[in-house]
Amino acid sequence: MDNLAVNKNKGDILIVDDKPENLQFLFTMLTENGYDVRRVINGKQAINVALFEPPDLILLDIMMPNLNGYDVCKILKEKSETKDIPIIFLSALKDVSEKVKGFNVGGVDYISKPFELLEILARVENQLTIVRQKRQLAEQNARLEQLNQQLLRSNQELEQFASVVSHDLQQPLTSLKAFAQLLQIECSDQLKEKPREYVNHIINASIRMQRMIQDLLIYCGCDTHSPALELIDCNQVLAQILVDLRLEIEKNNAQIKYNNLPQIKANNIHLTEVFQNLISNAIKYRSDDLAPLINISCQETDTNWIFCCADNGIGIDSQEFENIFKIFTRLHTFKKYPGTGIGLSICKKIIESYGGKIWLESNPGLGTQFYFTFPKFK
Repeated sequence: MDNLAVNKNKGDILIVDDKPENLQFLFTMLTENGYDVRRVINGKQAINVALFEPPDLILLDIMMPNLNGYDVCKILKEKSETKDIPIIFLSALKDVSEKVKGFNVGGVDYISKPFELLEILARVENQLTIVRQKRQLAEQNARLEQLNQQLLRSNQELEQFASVVSHDLQQPLTSLKAFAQLLQIECSDQLKEKPREYVNHIINASIRMQRMIQDLLIYCGCDTHSPALELIDCNQVLAQILVDLRLEIEKNNAQIKYNNLPQIKANNIHLTEVFQNLISNAIKYRSDDLAPLINISCQETDTNWIFCCADNGIGIDSQEFENIFKIFTRLHTFKKYPGTGIGLSICKKIIESYGGKIWLESNPGLGTQFYFTFPKFK
C-alpha cells in the first residue's frame, strides 16, 4: 500500500539504529506527529524489511556492527525495489568527510546526534514532500502516456476513416454528379424549367459535397505524419496559386500583391493550402464597394518567419476572433458566402503542426490581416 496516499498518516518511515533509546525517541516523536513508523536494530534487518515492504523514507544510523550505514545504503541503492527510497543518515560523527561519504553512497540528507526535534521534523517532512511530488509527477506522466496512446489510436482510426471516405464516399458521389451532368446535357431540351433547376441543384450539391470531403481529408491528414520538409520559394508557390485561382481573380477583379517572399523549409502542399485558403477567403469576403486588394508580406525574426495576408474586405468583429478557426463555423449564411467552413481550420491545423501559430487583426468594414508563423528549421 502507498502510505503517502493514506489520509490518517503522513508517510511510512523505517528507522535503523542499534541503540534502543534512539529508536524509542525517534519512534515516539515521529508517531506523535502523524507518521507511520517501523523500527529495526541492524543493517541486515533493515535490508530485509525494506525489500519486503519498501518504506517512503529511511532514517539510517551510520555506526552499527557488522553492516554499517554506508554498506546498507549501497546495498539498497543497488536493488531496483529500494533504489529510489530517500535515506537520511543519523550519526554523531562531526567529520565533514564522513558526511560527504554519506552523500556519495546515495544519502539525501544528514541528521546529527544528539537529536533536535524541530530539525528532525523539518528534514523528514522535506524529503517526504519530495517523494510526494515525484509520485504525483510519475502519475501525471503515466496519465500523459495513456493519453498519448489513446491519441495514437485515434490518429490511426482517423487515417482509416479518411481512407474509407476517400474511396467509399467519393466514388458514388462522382458518379452521381456525372450522371446528373449527362442528364443536363442530353435531356436539356426535354426538361421543363423546374426539373432543370432540380438537376442544377443536384450538380451543385455534389460539387459542394466533394469539396467538403476533400477539405475533411486534408484536415484529418495534415498532422497525422511529420511533414516532409523541403526548401520552398514562397514566390513560386504564390505564382502557381494565382494561376489556379485565375478565373476567381478575374471574376472579382482582384489584385494580389507580393514580392521578396523568403525561401522556407516546409511542405509544398501544406504551404499551398494555407496561402490558397487565405487568398480565397479574402476574395470571397470582399467589400461591396471595393475590388479585392490582397497584400502578402513577410517579416523575419531570429526563430520565425511571420507572414501577413492583408485585405480590404468586409472585416470581422473582434467577438468572432476565437470562433473563426473552429471547424464548420460560419459567420454568414451559405447563400451569401458559399463554402465548407473548414478552410481556416485547415490553415490553423497545418500551421500548428509545424509549431507555428495563426491570429488575426480586423475591424468590420476596414479589412482583415491574418498573421501566421513558420519556424526556421535548420
